Amino acid sequence: MPLKQRVTMDRDAIFWDRIAERYSRDPVADEAAYQKKLEVTRGYLRPDMEVLEIGCGTGSTAILHAPHVTHIQAIDISSKMIEIARRKVDADNIENLTFQQSTVDGFSAPDGCYNAVLALSVLHLLEDRNAAIAKVHRLLKPGGIFVSSTVCLGDSMLRFLKPIASIGKLFGLLPLVKAFTPQELADSITDAGFEIDHQWQPGKGKAVFIVARKAA
Repeated sequence: MPLKQRVTMDRDAIFWDRIAERYSRDPVADEAAYQKKLEVTRGYLRPDMEVLEIGCGTGSTAILHAPHVTHIQAIDISSKMIEIARRKVDADNIENLTFQQSTVDGFSAPDGCYNAVLALSVLHLLEDRNAAIAKVHRLLKPGGIFVSSTVCLGDSMLRFLKPIASIGKLFGLLPLVKAFTPQELADSITDAGFEIDHQWQPGKGKAVFIVARKAA
């Protein structure tokens, strides 16, 4: 891995470690949209599914989906986020949910071993979303489901935030944030070999929710 990319990843891990406890206490910004995304996602889940969630944070969404599948493997770059997630699982005695500190690049699993992959609020935080999406495609079984919810800062209304994000990243105040449009995101997903089943954006500037299927 190039040194610059390693430094960025280490800096991002430190940022998320620093805010993990506060992040775990913050309410969901748009509860109605979150509940709709949960409902749509569950329409694709089955009891026999093996699921991977990348960028799982403190595990809240994985915990909500766990009763609907066989097993969820959830990863996050932040060790502190993973610690909090494990505490939640232990408190609730959830046995089909496993957490691991890992980057997307560093995560290892056989190709075609998952029925579904979730990437919620994470693709815009990656150095190379196309590489991550390609890896998701490899990890999925034929016909597997890829669910993502992504902030698209390339939207014309939000372009003014890009310089702020760059300055924040430089001083370690913000993690890496990549700017791209909803169309560029959709193109990345279809170019990787997916067919989009469902696409929804609750409003201007809101995260874009996409459910895509790997060709059978």
